[in-house]
Amino acid sequence: MATIHAVGVGPGDPELLTRKAERVLRRADVILAPVSNPSEASVALGTIREFIDEDRQKIIIHQFPMTSDLTRLIPAWQEAAELIAGHAEAGREVAFITIGDPLFYSTFIYLLKILRERWPHLPVEIIPGISSINAAAAQAALPLVEAEEKMAVVPATAGIEQIAAALAHFETVVLLKVKPLYADILELLRQTGREGSTVFVERVGSPRQKILTDFAQISAHAPDYLSLLIVKKPLSP
Repeated sequence: MATIHAVGVGPGDPELLTRKAERVLRRADVILAPVSNPSEASVALGTIREFIDEDRQKIIIHQFPMTSDLTRLIPAWQEAAELIAGHAEAGREVAFITIGDPLFYSTFIYLLKILRERWPHLPVEIIPGISSINAAAAQAALPLVEAEEKMAVVPATAGIEQIAAALAHFETVVLLKVKPLYADILELLRQTGREGSTVFVERVGSPRQKILTDFAQISAHAPDYLSLLIVKKPLSP
């Protein structure tokens, strides 16, 4: 019986991996990399390629459909958990890799619940990773919160009403998964006077990274799935 490792590989820059993550990845016998579409490359796997030996290590690409349909998601989670548990019970060290952090809007959260329920005897180690939020703020040199300020993180898929409520009650609001509601979000930001205090960040830490601070450019851009908005409360006149 071996340990299951959930490894946060950060936002996409290999230099942002922790030393512990690199050590675990080099040692692992099996690496499971998630994808939402089998025709697309795994961002997490691309981030760690320089640290692994694909001749020695078994690399498994597992699809998790990009959907809210639980009839499709639950079987994918269960299949992945069974794969992981099977290798661990056979004595192979397993690393499930995920962009960002394993416990922050990550698919691994659902796998962890299944593993705890069905294979409670298997040890699980979670290696945290740098989130896209922290990486985006660093690249934009934008302080997230200070003193008594409060911050909310809202998946844009929660809806415009939830976003508006967050803007009304928090000094900083980070909006994730903005692509589906991008036009509606921008209109809300116009209505609330946030045009001058919004930063757009796309594919942070990757060669495709884009940072926009001009609201006209933000409005003209067609966002990638891996995009976020950091919205600050405007300074009082």
